Amino acid sequence: MTDLPPNTQNSENSANEVAQELLRKLRQKQGNWVEWGIAIASLQKAGYNPQEIFEATGFEPIQQNQVIVGAQVYNSLEKAGASAATRSHYATRGSDVLYELRLLTQEERVAVAELSFLHKLDIDEAREVAKAVKEFSYLRSLPEGFSAHPGDAIAYQAWKLARQHTDLQERSRLIAKGLRFAHTPAARKQIEQLLVDFTVVRKRPAPLLPFYRFESDEELPRILPVVGELPLTPKDLQNVPLVEEIEPFRLVKFAGEQAWIPLPGWQVLLNAEDPVVILANSDRFPNQTQSPLQQVLVVVDRARRQWDDSSYFVVNNGGELDFQWFETEPELSILGQIIIIVRPKRILDEEIIKDSWQIDE
Repeated sequence: MTDLPPNTQNSENSANEVAQELLRKLRQKQGNWVEWGIAIASLQKAGYNPQEIFEATGFEPIQQNQVIVGAQVYNSLEKAGASAATRSHYATRGSDVLYELRLLTQEERVAVAELSFLHKLDIDEAREVAKAVKEFSYLRSLPEGFSAHPGDAIAYQAWKLARQHTDLQERSRLIAKGLRFAHTPAARKQIEQLLVDFTVVRKRPAPLLPFYRFESDEELPRILPVVGELPLTPKDLQNVPLVEEIEPFRLVKFAGEQAWIPLPGWQVLLNAEDPVVILANSDRFPNQTQSPLQQVLVVVDRARRQWDDSSYFVVNNGGELDFQWFETEPELSILGQIIIIVRPKRILDEEIIKDSWQIDE
C-alpha cells in the first residue's frame, strides 16, 4: 500500500483556525496574562507580526513583548520551584515586574520574585533589585557581612551608596532602605554601623566613554562589491548582489547573513586584533540619559579580554550581550573590550548637501 502524501491544504487550514482562535481569545481577554504571552509568542512564531496582532487584538507591540518575556520568566519560576503563593500572585498580575527579571539566572529569578512578592515591590523597585543582584553576581567574592541572598544584594548596594554621601538626609534614606531589605543579621549589623560611623568613602568616577563622531563626508567611505580579477564573464558581473546602504552609518548587507560597515582608519582601529561592530542605542550606556537617543556603533576588540579599571567591556548578561564597567575585577568572563563608540555624522540640512552647486556657493 502506498503512503498518501500529507494534505498540505488541510494542514494550512488547521493552522489558520488555531491562529484565529488565539486571536479571538486575546481580543476577548480570555485567560490570564501568562496565557496571553504564550498565545502571542505562538502567533509571532506562526508569522504574525506585532502590528498585525495589535490590529486584531488591541495588544500594543510593547505590551506584547512584555507579556511574552514575562510569561517566559513565570515558566522558569515554576520549573525552579518558586513557592505556591508567589506563583499564584504572579499568575494574575505583575507581568511588568517579572519582565524586569529577564536577565537574571533561573535561581536568581526565583529569589528576586519571592523577595518582590514579600515586599510588594513595584516595577521600579523590582528593576532596582534585579540590577543590584546582577551587579552583585559580578563580584569575585562576597563582601564582608553580606550573603548571596537578593535582600543582602540590595542591602549592600544601599550600604555602599550611603558611605559615599555626606548629605545626612540621603544617607539616612539609604540606611533605612538597607535595613528594610537586609536578609542576614550580619548584613543588618554592617548597615547599623553606619549610624555611628560617618566616614565618607568617595565614589570613584567611571571612565569617560570613548565616543567618536563622523565630522566630514571623507570619513564616510563607500563600500563597493568586488566582481573579481579579469578575465571575467558577463555572468560574473551579473552575480554581484545589489548593494544598498543603510543610514546613518552606510551599513551594507550582502546576500546571506553577513554585513560589512565602513569605518575610517583611526589608529585605535589599526591596532585592534579582532574588531567587530555591534549596533546599539546610546541609552545602553551610563550617563547618557541627557543626550539625544540615537543609534551608535560599538566597536569591540574580541582579543582584549583582560580586565582593567579604565575600560568598558562586553559580557554575557543572562544570555544577552551587555556593556559594563567594573570597578574591581569581575567573576564573570569578559568577551571583549569596547575600543570605540561612534556617533552618526551631524547633518544640519540633509536636503542642501544633496545639491553640490549649493555646497560650492
